[in-house]
Amino acid sequence: MKTSLDLVPLGKTDIMITTVGVGTWAWGDRLIWGYGGNTYNDADIREAFDVSLENGTNWFDTAEVYGMGKSEQFLGKFLPSASKEVLVATKFFPFPWRMSKQAMLRSLNKSLKRLQLSHVDLYQIHTPFGRWSKPEYVSTLAEAVNAGLTRAVGVSNFNTEKTKLANETLLAAGVPLASNQVEYSLFNRRIEKNGLLDYCHENDITVIAYSPLAKGMATGKYDPENPPPGARKRIYPPEKLQQFQPLITLLKEISAVHGKTPAQVALNWTICKGTVPIPGAKNAKQAAENLGAMGWRLSPEEVVALDEASNLLE
Repeated sequence: MKTSLDLVPLGKTDIMITTVGVGTWAWGDRLIWGYGGNTYNDADIREAFDVSLENGTNWFDTAEVYGMGKSEQFLGKFLPSASKEVLVATKFFPFPWRMSKQAMLRSLNKSLKRLQLSHVDLYQIHTPFGRWSKPEYVSTLAEAVNAGLTRAVGVSNFNTEKTKLANETLLAAGVPLASNQVEYSLFNRRIEKNGLLDYCHENDITVIAYSPLAKGMATGKYDPENPPPGARKRIYPPEKLQQFQPLITLLKEISAVHGKTPAQVALNWTICKGTVPIPGAKNAKQAAENLGAMGWRLSPEEVVALDEASNLLE
């Protein structure tokens, strides 16, 4: 059973989520993550699901575009035999041809069919493309709550101004904005610098941190001589990897003090910053390691030291 240290409310709702969730972007994704190749397959994903639950998490984040629906389908297949109650978050993608507000509700119903659920626990607008950050469209999230299709609603990749507008719009409709899912890690602290993190904290909006390990950079596995495979090699060229090394060295030093891994320290840092990370897990080993970030905390001095090392990154 998780302790109070491991559970936090989702925004202003009564939904309690663990301080680390599981991101399922890689489940079925061939382009970025290489699903179905030599690295991981369906059996690995099933083990990642089971081990995640065994190691204490209670929620998974997916989206209709992850693996072009495959991620939701995987969850839908796994949920009936889950070892405990599972909370599910998914997302609506505002493709440019989705012109009407009803497109969101149709999309949500399709997601529910893939998930084999009558409702989800959190439904989010994936990104503020086009009209989907405007009040008259954001308000459709409230309609989804009132229709019983989701318990809570959120946004993703919304900047401070758009988050504020979405929050005000939903509050006027009697539904709180529960969350904003944004990229956040020691390697990307943009939300600290642009005021978004402060705004969300001040308004009880949970910040869900995606890519909290910077697509694997925080694991300490990669350096200029050993770059990441696939598309990530283009995202993180050798000169960038070289720049990361002092921070990675510090992560390794702190991890040794706690008997943890660099990845667990990096995830714990995001928790100490008041966010909820959702690292991806493609297999059982990754799932177990990620959840080892729960149940303990870095010291304030260690957080400051990591902040300072991170500040040196361009």
